[in-house]
Amino acid sequence: MKIKLICDSMCDIPEEINNKEFVEMIPLTINIDNKEYKDGVDFTKEEFYNILENSHDLPKTSQVTYVDFKDRFEQYTKEGYDVICITGSSKASGTFQSANLAKADVDGNIYIFDSLFLSLGSGQYVIKASHLIEEGNLNAKEIVKELEKMRESVNLLFVPFTLEYLKQSGRLPSVVSFVGNMLSIKPICTMQDGKNKILSKVRGTKQIASKLVDMILEMNNGNLEDKIITIGYGSNEEDFKKLQEEVSKRIKAKKVYITRGGSCICSHTGPEILAISSSY
Repeated sequence: MKIKLICDSMCDIPEEINNKEFVEMIPLTINIDNKEYKDGVDFTKEEFYNILENSHDLPKTSQVTYVDFKDRFEQYTKEGYDVICITGSSKASGTFQSANLAKADVDGNIYIFDSLFLSLGSGQYVIKASHLIEEGNLNAKEIVKELEKMRESVNLLFVPFTLEYLKQSGRLPSVVSFVGNMLSIKPICTMQDGKNKILSKVRGTKQIASKLVDMILEMNNGNLEDKIITIGYGSNEEDFKKLQEEVSKRIKAKKVYITRGGSCICSHTGPEILAISSSY
């Protein structure tokens, strides 16, 4: 049984998953300083962080198009593949809708899955699907059913180190952003029902790593031994080392993956970010 696993670039996944032969990431388009870039194609993540830090304009992201999906679906179904397509939250982008419109115009077995998450949260579903494909015991339809079953187990926490990007995008009131930046208050965010939500706050950056580990442990009743953990960051490598140390000291997990925030998430949070996610 041949299965092709497709995701969009709102899903931040570890390199070892992205490099698997049966995995393909379709990029969103990023518009910054009146130039269009294909996410992860026209620049590396490091190059994007540099572009972001030197830009005066807020980047804008454009969904994967109907044509992009249709081309891929036609290619792989003609090659005899069943296709599983995992998208970032339908409540944050029209990419899920584009995928479904393309599916309707292509013959073959195509399964579209709305992760209702972004970044590391969406990535958890791609990781799980890739593991199930490699095990070889389930067909594509059965794998998607397993993804549905794991919804309650997926957790995501992320902390943007500046509130300026959230303010400019209208996701945070200007007064809240001003006070937060002035007092160096960092929001600890998650996603619920496909939308961003602030769960807690932390003063300064020194306590962010320990607070993230505190919270992910609490979400899992203190036991992560049967869970997959992904930890991520943007341009702030030194901050990430602290998170790595906290995870290494305090969390015993089935597997710990590392990834970096892509341009889709960092366009809205800024290049400095820390994140942690968990799932079965």
